[in-house]
This record gives sequence, C-alpha cells and structure tokens, in this order.
Amino acid sequence: MNTDVHFRDLSLPAPLLKAVEELGYEQPTPIQADAIPPLLAGRDLLGQAQTGTGKTAAFALPLLARIDFDDRAVQAIVLTPTRELALQVAEATRSYGKHLGKRGVSVLPVYGGQPIHIQRSALARGVNVVIGTPGRVRDHLQRGTLSLAGVRFFGLDEADEMLKMGFIEDVEWILEQAPAERQIALFSATLPALVRRVADRHLHDAVDLKMTTHTVTVPSIEQFVIRVARHEKDDALERVLEAEDYEAVLVFAGTQRATAELAERLQARGHAAECIHGGMNQSQRETVVKRLKARLTRIVIATDVAARGLDVDHIGLVVNYDLPRDIEVYVHRIGRTGRAGRAGRAITLAQPRDRGLLRSIERFIDKSMAPMRIPGRHDIVDRRRERFQDKLRSLFEGDLGEFRELASTMQTEEGIEPLDLAAAALRNAWGDSPLSVEPEPEPPPRREPKYKDRARDDRRSERPQRGAPRARREGSSGAADPARPRPDDGEFVEIVIPVGNWNDVKPGDIVGAIAGEAKLPGSVVGKIKVLERVTFAAVPSEHVARIMKALKGKKISGRVVYPRLAHDS
Repeated sequence: MNTDVHFRDLSLPAPLLKAVEELGYEQPTPIQADAIPPLLAGRDLLGQAQTGTGKTAAFALPLLARIDFDDRAVQAIVLTPTRELALQVAEATRSYGKHLGKRGVSVLPVYGGQPIHIQRSALARGVNVVIGTPGRVRDHLQRGTLSLAGVRFFGLDEADEMLKMGFIEDVEWILEQAPAERQIALFSATLPALVRRVADRHLHDAVDLKMTTHTVTVPSIEQFVIRVARHEKDDALERVLEAEDYEAVLVFAGTQRATAELAERLQARGHAAECIHGGMNQSQRETVVKRLKARLTRIVIATDVAARGLDVDHIGLVVNYDLPRDIEVYVHRIGRTGRAGRAGRAITLAQPRDRGLLRSIERFIDKSMAPMRIPGRHDIVDRRRERFQDKLRSLFEGDLGEFRELASTMQTEEGIEPLDLAAAALRNAWGDSPLSVEPEPEPPPRREPKYKDRARDDRRSERPQRGAPRARREGSSGAADPARPRPDDGEFVEIVIPVGNWNDVKPGDIVGAIAGEAKLPGSVVGKIKVLERVTFAAVPSEHVARIMKALKGKKISGRVVYPRLAHDS
C-alpha cells in the first residue's frame, strides 16, 4: 500500500470525507486508492480483488458522489450474491452517505426471504440506492415496482460467487434492461469465462484492476477464531484477556473511535490498557509505545496505521477485535507477536458476517484458524491457577534457606502446622480474588404475572432485543427482574458499579465505599444486588451526582471503578 495516499487525495466530496473521518478510516486500501479516481471520472471498472480488500468503499463512495438528492428515483443498484452481503453493503453505504443531502442517503436492501410488500412500499416512497440479490431485483423489475429509468450506476460485487449460485442469467437480464448511459463497476475474486463474458458484453472502455495477492504462511504463530455475535464481542475480548497468558497484548480495532472506547472500557475494569491511533499526535503515540516497552502498560488497542513501526519483542498475543479491510493486513497484524524466537498467538473475534472474509484470509495464509470458544469463568480461574503454580515451582530454584528457617521457627515456637503455614503464604501470594469458582447465586423464585409483561417476555429470550421496555420497579404488579433490581422508592436512582462476586465484593464494601468517598451516612444507600461482574446499588436521586463523582476512579476490592447510571447500560 502506498502509505502517502489519503482519502483527501481522492477528490471525494466533503460530506463523504467527513463520514470516512468519523468512521476512523485513516488511509484507503490499494483497491480503494486505485478504483475511486476512475469511478469518480465516470469510467467503467473491472476489479479483481479478494474479499476483505475494501471493495465496498471502493464502489460505494463514487456512486454516492453522483447521487442527486433532489430526485427521489433509484439512481444506483448494487447486486450481491447473498442476503448477508446485501445487508452489509447497505449498512456501509448508509454510513458513508449520512452527511449527504438533508437527511443522508436513502438505501434499501432487497432480498428473498423478506416479504416483498415491505420492499414494495419502501420503493414507492422513494429511495436513492437499491442493494440486493439478483433474483429479487429482477422480481421487482418484472413486477414494475422498481424502475431502471433513473439508474446511472450498477455495482456487481463478488461476481464469481453470483456465478456459482446460478445468478449470472439474472445479472445479464438486469444489465440488458439498463439505460444506455450508465456506469458499471464489476468486482470479482476470480474471473472465470462466464464472468469475463459479462464484463466484455456490458462494460465499455473499462479500467482493468487486479489486486495481486500471494499465499503466505505464518507457521510460528498459533491462530484461533472465536465466532461471536456482535453484542458478545466486548465480553469475549475481556474474557480472552483474563484467560490468556501474555506479557503484552496488541488488540486491533477498525476505527479510531473503537480503539478509544475499548481502552476506556478495559480501564474501567481494572486493566492496564491504552489506545493508539492516527488521530493522536506523534508525541502521544510515542508515549504509549514507550510505556508498552517499559512494561508500564500491558494492553494496547490500535488501528492498523498507528501500529506501523510498533516493534516490541514481548508482545505475546494479538487479538483481532475487528477483522482488517485488507487481507494482507491480517498477516502484518499477527506478525507483531512471536518475535525474538518467542511463541506467538493470534485470536480473531469473527461475527457471522465475516465468514467470507475468514475464508479469504485462510486461503491467503494457507492455513485454517483453529476454532475456540469464549473462555468461561472456570477456564479463567483454571488458567490463573496454572500460572500461579508455575510461578511457585520457579521459586524452588532459588535459595530458600532463610525462609525455611523462619517457617521452622514459627512451627516450633507458635505451634503452627506446616500445611497451615504454607496455605497462609499461598493465600497472601494469590491476592484477594477467590481461588476457585463460586456457584452462581440462585435467583429468587418468580411469580407468574397477572397480565402480559412485554419486557419480561423479551428477557426470556436468549438474546435481549434492542429497544425492549425495561422491567417495572419492584412493588408494582408482577415479579421484579432479578438481574436488574429496582429500588422500592421512586426517589432512588440505580447506579452500576463494575465489581461483583468475581472480585469477592460484599454489599458492605459498596456501602463503605459510598459512605467513605462521598462523606454520606451508610444508611442513605438502598437496595444492593451483587452479580458476577457488576453491582447495582440504589442511591437517593439527590445524592447520585455526588456519589458518582466521589467513586469515579476509586478502588473497590482492588479494582478501579467508573460507576454509571443503570438506565445508560
């Protein structure tokens, strides 16, 4: 990649540059740098590039630059082989076009499996861009619910996959209906004869781009993949960091905003974490690197550009919180570990939408990533015990003469049993957290509601639905939600403190911290519910600001806490 090229060098309109900057994209990938200028100039383009090279922005940014927002007709159509890719491209296109026009770009994904009348109604109201599977787009055209009269841009994404799935006939039919004055951008990882035929028939004077990739191997680095839903990623990352053994870890996130948010989240949970990204000045970045090299911080969350030149031998783990947009970048990322003859590990958190990108990366590195599950509480404690035992074994290699003498004196003069003495020493060395996993507390029995409670029905599902109503406070009709206890008095506000059973915290610790730090009597604190990793405490609304400010950055049970309001969770 030419590291001197920036998005501002590609002649993109200011609203698109603003969106790209807000998303934290620092530099274009090679396909973006090469494809955007000719597409902005109105040229047809044939791009051969693997999944994960940044193709979506390569065609979405130029098509958005040509949208006339005074015209509510469909002006661009992008064809994709699958529903999942259509949704992904639609989401990205909306993000890029959010500052265009008065209300941002209007994008509609259309695909089989969704009732067609929903899509028909949206089309009737008017949309700027349609992104869909060839079969459903053709269906709308034949029904007359979609018109090509105003379409001036066609994008074909992953054309070889559309061939494999039997969509090429539909693709050709759609292009045959297209206006004579139109622009086409066709992207494909490979160019089989049928795809080449489509390009030859429908593209005119096309720019031919081929992003060459070569298979590489990284045999010295163990590579794992954890398949997660989007809402599981933060918890998965924290559990990985607690379970893995490393001197230092480099976590890669896709945007500047993500690095800052992850660093703040990890700091709030007691981790020595910092972020590094292109929005920081050189002095700030150098400070983070110096702290990492000096072992003053153990976790650095970085963007790809900011991590260039970061050469630290004791990085034992790389975590891909977000997969890179360019598959070659994956190899550069994981190459940050396993330096100086040390063992290295790389763990990737992959969402369902990343399946195609994962396959491309595995082909590129000529190796399959080993599946891994999110570490459970037992796993984390077992790993901590293993590391503790290894540390104890290493102590036998040193001179224990004076300590043996002290132990013998305590046994003789104070009558302490050798096993009790050893256990006390181990307890002191281990710290305050529990040595073994305690059973989860049993929730109180639930009463059947007297009438249907939508919030409680939502909580019965395995995955909570966004926007579900909150549970009513205790004392109202129906049982209280045991995971989110509500204070009895409407003048109380519930705060969340990020310590729990895992930190061996007790309700008295919370009362003592509030009373001691906020200089308030302990009697003002209402109901306290200690869960595995967080504690909910009801405090008077008149004192909530004072308590939140007093506890911010203070330690409870050895962990620095940053409380928040429960309704902000």
